[in-house]
Amino acid sequence: MKVGLSELTAFTAIAEHKSFRTAALRLGISPSALSHSLRHLEERLNVRLFNRTTRSVALTEAGEQLLRRVAPAIIDLSDAMDEVASSVNRPSGVIKISAAEAGARPLIRHVLPGFLAKYPDIQVEFVVDTRFVDIVADGYDAGIRVFDDVPRDMIAVKFGPEMKFTAVASPEYLAEYGIPEMPEDLLRHRCIRFRFASGNLYRWNLERSDKSFNMDVEGPMTLGNTNLMTEAALGGIGIAWVPEYQSTEHLASGRLVHLLKDWSPSMPGLCFYYPANRHPPTALRLFIQAIKDWKESDLHCHR
Repeated sequence: MKVGLSELTAFTAIAEHKSFRTAALRLGISPSALSHSLRHLEERLNVRLFNRTTRSVALTEAGEQLLRRVAPAIIDLSDAMDEVASSVNRPSGVIKISAAEAGARPLIRHVLPGFLAKYPDIQVEFVVDTRFVDIVADGYDAGIRVFDDVPRDMIAVKFGPEMKFTAVASPEYLAEYGIPEMPEDLLRHRCIRFRFASGNLYRWNLERSDKSFNMDVEGPMTLGNTNLMTEAALGGIGIAWVPEYQSTEHLASGRLVHLLKDWSPSMPGLCFYYPANRHPPTALRLFIQAIKDWKESDLHCHR
């Protein structure tokens, strides 16, 4: 059975984008050529790989089975081509990274400008998502999470300081609703909640010495972005539970007030992580080194 690489590439592109039009656009071919390629593949395998309607494209069970085996092989082949090209010419390739906005921001600000200037043929794509993404299954080269959430079969490169979450509110809100003195007081306040892309609501975890409160607060607004939560707090909508670094400037100016200071827990900082059982392509290897170099220079600056 001779199945061409182009047909398998077409199959994985459709599976990734769940759209013939988008997949064709990314591959630089026409939708009809893409459909033709997939039809040939299904005929050779004698199995339907997608269930198609006028509005949706979804993998069949056979399609899911094929994708699990083929996707890593396609990535490895692409990496091999990039590596050979990079050894002869300038380093090139695409690095696809899954990250929440807060995780991507430090690298975009501190690492990417110098890295992309040094390696102009490398492209970096951040897909911002608050879900816990399986980077291997979903076709990513790497991801960013706090250290405790990095899967054990991954290599983690720490690059951020410890994170501390804080409860903040505007003076106007506190003048109207009062100041919470203990964590349980939050249950009587208007809180700004956070919802992950998975649909789960984030529970506030407040800690002090050997005592902790893990609570599902109530409030008039739910958001999926901590920057917007800070903005909502600035607008007097309620109390927000956000990373401390996002509110430092506003706390210093008096636009926000730090609440329950003794109950703000710290957690391990951010990590850039990638599969341990896969040889990283040249572009990814260079980016990892750039992160390590920035981390090292940042440590020297603070000594």
